[in-house]
This record gives sequence, C-alpha cells and structure tokens, in this order.
Amino acid sequence: MDLAAAQVIGAGLAAIGVGAAAAGVGIVFGSFLQGALRNPAAADGQFPRLIFGFAAAELLGLMAFAVAMIILYAR
Repeated sequence: MDLAAAQVIGAGLAAIGVGAAAAGVGIVFGSFLQGALRNPAAADGQFPRLIFGFAAAELLGLMAFAVAMIILYAR
C-alpha cells in the first residue's frame, strides 16, 4: 500500500470521531430535555452542566477533525 492510500484511510478513520461527537451532542441535549421535563424546577440548576457537556462533546469532534486534517496534509 502506498503512502497516499494509507493517509486517506487514516484520515477517514480519524473522522469517525466527528460523527461520534454529533451523537454525543444529541445524547447530552436529549438527557437534559428528559430531566427538565421530569423536574422543571431543577432545570435551571442543570443548565451549566448542559453547556459543559456540549462543549466537551464539540471539543472532541473538533480534535478528531484536526487529527484527520493533520494526517491528510502534514508530511
């Protein structure tokens, strides 16, 4: 296998994390919505945790994207 093919395969595998981050954001917001609907009085106290979970999931997605780009374009 030549180097270009290995780079493309590696970048594709690294980009799987971007899709996983999208699923993580959906899980974070879905869980918050379930909790807020079950106990609306506690929803305001859980909002900072929602933002932290969203930021953590997005950070992992951006890191996966950066690794994929580094694999593709760095020599």
